[in-house]
Amino acid sequence: MTSSTVFVSGANGYIAQHIVKQLLAKNYKVIGSVRSQSKGEDLASLVNNSNFSYVVIPSISDKDAFYEVLQKHPEITVFLHTASPVTFEVDDVERDLLRPAIDGTVNALAAIKKYGPQIERVVITSSGGAVLGFDNYFESDKIYDEESWNPITYEESKSSGPVNGYFGSKKFAELAAIEFVETEKPNFDVTFVTPVYNFGPQAYEVKDKSKLNVSAEVVNTVLKFKKGDAIPEFGNIFADVRDVARAHIVAFESENSKGKRLLVGTDNFTYDTIAYIINKHFPEVEIPQGDLSKNEAIYKSMVQKYDNSKTNAILGFDLIGLEQSIVDTVKQLLV
Repeated sequence: MTSSTVFVSGANGYIAQHIVKQLLAKNYKVIGSVRSQSKGEDLASLVNNSNFSYVVIPSISDKDAFYEVLQKHPEITVFLHTASPVTFEVDDVERDLLRPAIDGTVNALAAIKKYGPQIERVVITSSGGAVLGFDNYFESDKIYDEESWNPITYEESKSSGPVNGYFGSKKFAELAAIEFVETEKPNFDVTFVTPVYNFGPQAYEVKDKSKLNVSAEVVNTVLKFKKGDAIPEFGNIFADVRDVARAHIVAFESENSKGKRLLVGTDNFTYDTIAYIINKHFPEVEIPQGDLSKNEAIYKSMVQKYDNSKTNAILGFDLIGLEQSIVDTVKQLLV
């Protein structure tokens, strides 16, 4: 148990809310940033804990975005940078995805160096998309691990659509952070958490089920299939959002995580597997059955092989399996 104060940027995000919830359960004090007063009030009412407070930072891309909060709160000893745009509905990939992710990360690190000398641990939320290769960069026989990088270039990120733009934004934000540490030699250590698709319930009440996070919407998509629909062939790697949040806490509590990338992935999934699990546990939901015999071919065509044993050794806890994650997700969505 501790009384340390942790700052969480983008505190109203899917992963971030779980981080906040778990930090408070461990008796940390938490200050979270949100983009507007209304978002802050909504989050504070959901969290409902006197150890949580929020600050409004409209744009993390602004050079001085984090100056004020760090100057006003010298009690902050850990900085968790989870804020980064996660959307595929953009007009300009560089302006809306790449630059906000890169600039927001560098601005945060520069602000900590300037105004947070007491901060020794920084954790940055990246993405499996910075590690794994997709589309033209997919290699079915390669085994990806914590040292792997998506081979996409900056120029390709700009020009090959918003999905690859997002993956590029996470890759180049990571690289920018690594360069900052190497050149600026700050007082803090940086750890990266690189999760894949996240399933699992929202940390708090879901007020609007039409606006779920991109990962969580995967399960919601299967729930929306009609009984006679053909299930599209789609699959990837999953981790439960609660484990991803817990990984962020281990990332700053563990000495072994300093300077590391934690690749948080638990198991493969397909739409068919999700449908099969939903039918098994929620027979009243009328969706297609899910054909598990399709999985092997889907895995070969779109799911990367990976080895994250180094990450799991650092985490040191049992990960929530796909079936439990889907059941807990659907229970919340059906309420």
